[in-house]
Amino acid sequence: DKLTEADLRLFPTILRFDSVYHNLFKCSGRRVADMPNLSAWLRDVYQVPGVAETCDMEAIHTSYYSQLFPLNPSGIVPTAPKQDLTR
Repeated sequence: DKLTEADLRLFPTILRFDSVYHNLFKCSGRRVADMPNLSAWLRDVYQVPGVAETCDMEAIHTSYYSQLFPLNPSGIVPTAPKQDLTR
């Protein structure tokens, strides 16, 4: 019901998880999209006024895949998963 500092600090990591961490870093067998409670929390925080304007998923995705040479030596940037955080 209330946004905390912990929510704000966790948000960027969870926002990036499906697009970057799940595939590039092999962090988990499950995506945030597969976890209903975490997905709902992510949507709730994303919909706080002013938050969505700070989230450029295309830039985040492209940056991680093109700048981390040891993890992605080919430099190929895969298509990002579709994420609808507005519903």
